[in-house]
Amino acid sequence: MGKEYNQVTGRIFDIQKFSIHDGPGIRTIVFLKGCPLRCKWCCNPESQSAAIQTMVRNGKEEIIGRDVTVEEVMDEVLKDMPHFRRSGGGLTLSGGESLRQPDFASALLQAAKAAGINTAMESTGLAEFSVIENKILPWLDLYLMDIKHISSSKHKLFTSQPNERILENAKKIAASGQNLIIRVPVIPTFNDTPEEILEIAQFARSLKGVTRLHLLPYHRLGQDKYAGLGREYTMAHIEPPTNEQMEILRQVAATTGLQVQIGG
Repeated sequence: MGKEYNQVTGRIFDIQKFSIHDGPGIRTIVFLKGCPLRCKWCCNPESQSAAIQTMVRNGKEEIIGRDVTVEEVMDEVLKDMPHFRRSGGGLTLSGGESLRQPDFASALLQAAKAAGINTAMESTGLAEFSVIENKILPWLDLYLMDIKHISSSKHKLFTSQPNERILENAKKIAASGQNLIIRVPVIPTFNDTPEEILEIAQFARSLKGVTRLHLLPYHRLGQDKYAGLGREYTMAHIEPPTNEQMEILRQVAATTGLQVQIGG
């Protein structure tokens, strides 16, 4: 393929620099548009539709989404190379769900690896495993995989999708030897009981090579975006978990032997 990957085109809605989350060190995060899930708590609702949209923010209309080549994205990412070298950071793909644009995601990862940049992807894993295995894993240093619930019916109620494929892919990704961290968005009324968190932690512990679990507390920072898109935010009445509640859940999850942290 040579450097043909540089001309692959995809659709993004943001590039966030100087992040200390979503992977080691200082990261540059590229947010890809489109997601098969419709999580009720999603803080990036503008990521869900693959279409270019108009969103009102601070009283002004903004165009959300733009088509770019890998080369254009990498021109921005490479500016942060000194930070990557100093901190052990790199490029993280997020969204949305990067697996909705597998060729573009694959090309971005290949370009980053060719430049000597550490790569990570934050993903639900909802795709055919052959796509993950052939287009993503060969160029990925760290997979940050969301496991939201063990019950498929409750998962579908809150995200619009069942979770059988997600759980099966988690097993296959772990079995491949991929560096894998399981992350759990902790959402009141959905999965914030000790029993539910313990069940997820036990599943994570059963995955080959997985030693780390991140608990990500619910927040309402994306609430205004829903109004800007002309949508209703149905979880406005839900209060974020307290620090004390999160610590209880961390301790419960840690009984499995996993290294458990609050935040990612």
